[in-house]
Amino acid sequence: MIEYYSVLVKSQLEDCPILVTNMAERRLLVLFGSQTGTAQDTAERIGREAKRRHFRCRVEALDSYRVAQLIQELLVVFVCATTGQGDPPDNMKNFWRFIFRKNLPPASLCQMDYAVLGLGDSSYPKFNFVAKKLHKRLQQLGASPILPVALGDDQHDLGLDAVVDPWLLDLWGRILPLYPLPPGLGIIGPDVLLPSKFTLHFLEEHSSGCDGGQSRQEAARQAPSELRPFAAQMVSNQRVTAESHFQDVRLIEFDVTGSGIEYQAGDVLMVQPRNAPEDVQQFCQLLRLDPERCFVLKPSEPGTPLPAHLPQPCTIQHLVACYLDISCVPRRSFFELLSWFSPNELEREKLQEFSSAQGQEELCSYCSRPRRTTLEVLCDFPHTACAVPVDYLLDIIPRIQPRAFSIASSMLALPNRLQILLAVVQYKTRLSKPRRGLCSTWLASLNPQQGDVRVPLWVKRGGMKFPAEPDTPIIMIGPGTGVAPFRAAIQERVAHGRKGNYLFFGCRQKSKDFYCRAEWQELVKSGHLTLFTAFSRDQEEKIYVQHRIRENKGLVWDLLSRGNAHIYLAGNAKQMPAAVAEALKSMFQLEGDLSPSEAEEYLTALERSHRFQMETWS
Repeated sequence: MIEYYSVLVKSQLEDCPILVTNMAERRLLVLFGSQTGTAQDTAERIGREAKRRHFRCRVEALDSYRVAQLIQELLVVFVCATTGQGDPPDNMKNFWRFIFRKNLPPASLCQMDYAVLGLGDSSYPKFNFVAKKLHKRLQQLGASPILPVALGDDQHDLGLDAVVDPWLLDLWGRILPLYPLPPGLGIIGPDVLLPSKFTLHFLEEHSSGCDGGQSRQEAARQAPSELRPFAAQMVSNQRVTAESHFQDVRLIEFDVTGSGIEYQAGDVLMVQPRNAPEDVQQFCQLLRLDPERCFVLKPSEPGTPLPAHLPQPCTIQHLVACYLDISCVPRRSFFELLSWFSPNELEREKLQEFSSAQGQEELCSYCSRPRRTTLEVLCDFPHTACAVPVDYLLDIIPRIQPRAFSIASSMLALPNRLQILLAVVQYKTRLSKPRRGLCSTWLASLNPQQGDVRVPLWVKRGGMKFPAEPDTPIIMIGPGTGVAPFRAAIQERVAHGRKGNYLFFGCRQKSKDFYCRAEWQELVKSGHLTLFTAFSRDQEEKIYVQHRIRENKGLVWDLLSRGNAHIYLAGNAKQMPAAVAEALKSMFQLEGDLSPSEAEEYLTALERSHRFQMETWS
């Protein structure tokens, strides 16, 4: 089957050749900043469409691109996500710092034509902030926009494609008159399959000697990072909610001795998860793959970089267990590519429908709303699954993305240890099997009492910065697992002998999910902590942290206006941040005698001066 498709691809492309003599003049660069993989998937889609229009196209992460070469680029498309409170994704941060240097000449990008596509979520206050700001900055540097900035919204019923689809039509409608197709060539139609990005060359030997990487000692000599995670030993994995409580929340501790890891309150632990063994086995059986086979990866086109996170050589077992995200909800491009390989007419027609613009509502109903996974989709299309050429696996299925957790401990209190507070993600949809979070389920399943358990991890700097001045009070609002970074901050401040720590904590029931209860009570007793609790389900009328803020408005206002206090908020991004912001503005009006507009401006001023900081997640 694999050989058949290689011959098919070759013959189709020979009938419709991509390379032409003036190709150097028809170059397109697609740069993406992606946190969860969505922006990368969209950038890859633009790259495929560019190749069908005979462009020499490169698709790269913004931080992988040599930014000094940007002045030589004539045509660039930027695809950017926005993270946190208007922050650029991790693989865009170096570019972001460079492009906003004040010493860059105003006309440095004067020869560039560009377009910016933003991918965001309108439930966050700084919706598509990165795309808007980048678009404006490129214009300041002299670049010419082909189109106005496009702002995709994940909250739309049809998701991001509601904006991306019409925007792509407009994009090619503007680009092709500027860069016409070479004489005698037309657009390569959708009936021609483009080659895979990589080919897998299988070795004679099986798994022995494969998946080679750095030893633990070698890795320890370098600062742990995404490319070189530290295999930390899990020391404890303790459930901190009552067994009768609906949610399983864990306090997990790692030993990072010898890693070189250092962290402060507000920093974030990154974990590289892996697929469940039973899912790996099922995937290999569906696709008729031998997990023990060993291969080396080679690019189909010269200059295409190999995936940095895959060892060379590598086994199928490692590829499926540690790299391919078979538990993610597949995107439209998955169905488009999958339809090529289906030998079954009914399955092929359905896959083509799901990948069409007209079929997006049905795809949303089948896949996105019930959160159906890639593996489950392959089970629903068994004739297609067993016909997928192995060379296309990396085109069809994205890489498992690392997960971020607020660090819930201080090195001053726990030297060489690191703790996180983790809510195990599990929920029901209309599918019979509960949906489970890949990383949280995997971590919760690990039992350090049954042997040496290792987890690949590293630390990155967080967005929250706590005041260095010892006398500055801090007001922390952290319902649920949002309390994690504040536990780290309190431990750190107590170790320095600092008081003035005020915590508003909220949960459902005092007896079931009051995390770190004994620890807080000890700190209250010693005078290091002032604690306000809101147990929403312990009485008939629900009480949340915003109600406690209103009840204690005099104290909070006094701390802010006289004590120069800093306010911190962490937790779920749905309704809580807006409700807390309203409670704060109400307090400003009642205690500070401010008008509604003045209260709004006061809160904005606190944000600007970093005296009000938020870290929220959906």
